[in-house]
Amino acid sequence: MPTKRRGDQLRDCSVSLPLDILWLPKAAMRPIGPPDTSHSECVLIVGVSRPKLAALFLSVMLLSLFLTFHILYDSAVYSIQAATAISENKIAILTNHIPNPPTINHPVVFPNRIHFPKTSRRLPQCLIIGVRKCGTRALLEMLYLHPRIQKAAGEIHFFDRDENYLKGLEWYRKKMPHSFRGQITIEKSPSYFVTPEVPERVRAMNATIKLLLIVREPVTRAISDYTQLRSHAATATLPQQQSLSSTSPLSRSFEDLAILPNGTVNEAYRPLAISQYHVHVHRWLEVFPREQLLVVNGDQLIEDPVSQLRRIEDFLGIEPRIGSNNFYFNETKGFYCLRNETGDKCLRETKGRKHPRVDPVVVSKLRKFFVEHNQKFYELVGEDLGWPEE
Repeated sequence: MPTKRRGDQLRDCSVSLPLDILWLPKAAMRPIGPPDTSHSECVLIVGVSRPKLAALFLSVMLLSLFLTFHILYDSAVYSIQAATAISENKIAILTNHIPNPPTINHPVVFPNRIHFPKTSRRLPQCLIIGVRKCGTRALLEMLYLHPRIQKAAGEIHFFDRDENYLKGLEWYRKKMPHSFRGQITIEKSPSYFVTPEVPERVRAMNATIKLLLIVREPVTRAISDYTQLRSHAATATLPQQQSLSSTSPLSRSFEDLAILPNGTVNEAYRPLAISQYHVHVHRWLEVFPREQLLVVNGDQLIEDPVSQLRRIEDFLGIEPRIGSNNFYFNETKGFYCLRNETGDKCLRETKGRKHPRVDPVVVSKLRKFFVEHNQKFYELVGEDLGWPEE
């Protein structure tokens, strides 16, 4: 058979394809190893000389690498979160998908889909609006025992202080704790209750927010308020010329401050003014419907916390999780302390101060004064708290 010339071989190996592909005769390449007559006479050489096609190939390769690493990353994250979440008893509940959702201690797995719960800072869905010296701090700490509750640290005073309110909702949101979807964030600032502009400001943020109002027997609350004010004044560092004197209001007895020289009740005395609950709650009920406000009995919260917490759990629409096993009575302090799986906790020493002895005649006089005010409060909230009338 006559041997083809080199030029003829190159022409015979040319193929018309959309890619830059060249077929070369084996004779044009230096052979490696012994000749193999079973191989074809042509060798495929592929090259890319078009810039757009090269960019396409590079993009496909990079996308493939990204998808591969993403799948590996998701698998690793799933394994880590599934292990750590169980050990740390973290809870993520999807209330939009599961009626009466159970406690979930790991990422939620659906068919063909894995959900990794993420936390974020959310504006509060519930506020403890007051009342001062009625157990707002104790109530917040008790509710925090529930896995569906997250609490803001400290009192933010966003709605009652203009300098904070002017900073805007984004500033307020950043003061909130991180929470899972399905958890309820609660903030408490007792002065919200008595500040006139607060109800409208709260509604502007969230018209459907839940409100918790904890109250105590008005005279007991006023004495507790007096005790705290006097304690703060005694421990504050004041200049010598401002030190407490016999003429200072803070050095006077509760009786002297609550009863005027003519024997009538000093209604303007702030601890007594705050205890006139109907004056303040009226403003809130002008802005919010009654069903969005729950009145918590602070006196019963001290004696039997679980019964009041059951009412709150129902009000917030969360499953009952706080029970008698979460409390123990501290004989030294004289009130209940908190307990969970990580340990015991009591409120700080400034809580539960011992009240000064108040003349029983003055106490009786004040209780008679509050009968009318209490009745107005009962009518507004639709609930009789049964406070003593003398």
